[in-house]
Amino acid sequence: MGTRFISNKNRLSMYFVYVLKSISHSKTYVGFTNDINRRLKEHNSGKSKFTSKFAPWEIIYKEEYSSQEDAIKREKYLKSATGRRFLKEIIDN
Repeated sequence: MGTRFISNKNRLSMYFVYVLKSISHSKTYVGFTNDINRRLKEHNSGKSKFTSKFAPWEIIYKEEYSSQEDAIKREKYLKSATGRRFLKEIIDN
């Protein structure tokens, strides 16, 4: 029997909503991506205008979603006043 290859098109893409904390400043950042490791490297290498000023960053919270739409909705929620209160509770505990 031969080897079967699965195309990347058939793989489910996962999306992450993440919260970064600046190691050297009291700043946090909320974003979403489909490649969390690549995105953290971009934040720490200065490729993002806001985060470049407060690098280095570490991931302190993340959630995984199967659809980009759901991840975007959650990111928007976490950036709202209610979402920021939710994150503060998590970060403080």
